[in-house]
Amino acid sequence: MKPKHPKPTAAELEILSILWEHGPDTVRAIHEILSKGKETGYTTTLKILQKMTEKGLVTRDESRRSHVYHAAIQEEQTQRQLVDELLKQAFGGAVEKLVMQALSSRKVAPEEIGALRKLLDELEKNSR
Repeated sequence: MKPKHPKPTAAELEILSILWEHGPDTVRAIHEILSKGKETGYTTTLKILQKMTEKGLVTRDESRRSHVYHAAIQEEQTQRQLVDELLKQAFGGAVEKLVMQALSSRKVAPEEIGALRKLLDELEKNSR
């Protein structure tokens, strides 16, 4: 099954993350948040948003003087698409390898372990 939207680039994903966290916003506001983490030009942010509009990743509300951009794709849907591609490309479809690598790559907080344990219990219960 082919995804509805193309895979976002790293720069596009950064902008989508801002829109998911802060909601719809203008180029200027998005640029200000983006430039806190790295140096980038306003016109670069604008150009990326224009390309994202063409690709269907964001929509643009042109009813005001300053255009407002909205994420056109859901965060969870995008994460699922990216994980699915990573799972196939880097781990040959082996979920266990992906999870083991993710868990061994950094320190896991006790709350995360608890949430994972709960998820595993639910998965095991539903597979019976």
